Amino acid sequence: MATYKKKGYKKEKKTGNDLEYLSKESTTAEVFTSLDEGASKLEKFLEKNQKWIFTGLAAIIILVAGYMWYDKNVKIPAEHDAANNLVTAQAYFDKGINATDEKEMKADFEKALNGADGKYGFNQVNEKFSGTKAGNLSNYYIGIIYYKNGDYKKAVSYLSKFKADDDILQPTAYGVIGDAFVELNQPKDALEYYLKAAKASDNDYTAPLYYLKAGKLALEQGDKNIAKKYFEIVKEKYPKSKEARNIEIFMTQAE
Repeated sequence: MATYKKKGYKKEKKTGNDLEYLSKESTTAEVFTSLDEGASKLEKFLEKNQKWIFTGLAAIIILVAGYMWYDKNVKIPAEHDAANNLVTAQAYFDKGINATDEKEMKADFEKALNGADGKYGFNQVNEKFSGTKAGNLSNYYIGIIYYKNGDYKKAVSYLSKFKADDDILQPTAYGVIGDAFVELNQPKDALEYYLKAAKASDNDYTAPLYYLKAGKLALEQGDKNIAKKYFEIVKEKYPKSKEARNIEIFMTQAE
């Protein structure tokens, strides 16, 4: 019996590229199916929790608006007010620092602390504007005044509160705390703060000054190796500083 064969028909054979294409199509379909399922779940979640979501968004908007209002109507005016009141106190502080006798110095420092000419002193600025930059700065001035007046514990207390990103004031605050601890006969604490002062800013003014103080204090305590280490830092890292001029004398003492 004859078998009929259709002319021109040939069974199509799948090539590697075709299989790869089909595989990609299948994977793409799975991805879109997964995305559809995920979107459906998200829609259900949003529908179920929309009350809490909108409440949360409203709370965030209120917080942001409240912060902006506070910044504009409270914080900025307080900063200006505090800064204005600080001007007179700073003027009397400068007079006290440059006074030629102790009586004059104390009188000027008293005005700097407690106010004069109808303006606040550092104490009032510190109390009334504690969250401002001027309030923070008042800690520095009060601490220096107490140190100059010989009240070393109060000097440490106020200077410890002062925090600033400043290459001179912050190292100086640490350094005066170190000086106060020396006066209080607490050399270990003094050395700690001299090193904090030296490392607070790598400049040719404060860093060599406090490394030198740290070395001299270590030398006084009989720790020559530590003293020599700090003297060498002054010599090698800050050769142009005034502390480096006579550093060889101290290094010889540490031998």
